[in-house]
Amino acid sequence: DRDLSRIGVANQTTMLKSETEDIGRLFERTLLRRYGPTDLNDHFLAFNTICDATQERQDAMFSLVDEPLDLMVVIGGYNSSNTTHLQEIAVSRGIPSVHIDAPERIGPGNAVEHKPLGQDLERLEPFLPEGDLRIGITSGASTPDRVVEGVIDRLLQLAEAGQIAAEIA
Repeated sequence: DRDLSRIGVANQTTMLKSETEDIGRLFERTLLRRYGPTDLNDHFLAFNTICDATQERQDAMFSLVDEPLDLMVVIGGYNSSNTTHLQEIAVSRGIPSVHIDAPERIGPGNAVEHKPLGQDLERLEPFLPEGDLRIGITSGASTPDRVVEGVIDRLLQLAEAGQIAAEIA
């Protein structure tokens, strides 16, 4: 009876919102059963600490993965929690993905040095299949625009060189 008498939930601001809410609901249901609805607020408190930029990217990503995509390019730091969560969303939908931290990870030619989800860096060649492709691109909340632009430029250079035929979403 002394355990779980008062609980507050605050999570890292870059977690997936759905995971954060699931954790909070689990504690809330447990304390609701123990203390009832009248006394719940004396024993449970949850804060919405999700970063707005992170939430916007997650929402956009969930929309993007509903599109028919052949590949998702996730751009951002390898130690970035919110960037990794974006890659998890693509992988959970069965969309092949590459996670890169800089435009220089692409090339020369149809090769990429990327970080598969939960693994170390690896080189993938060829990384883009032949034929028409629909490529989704997303980036972590703190990824500079110039890095994203550089990645798009690299992909467009591959398309212009005839190495790929791609529509970038």
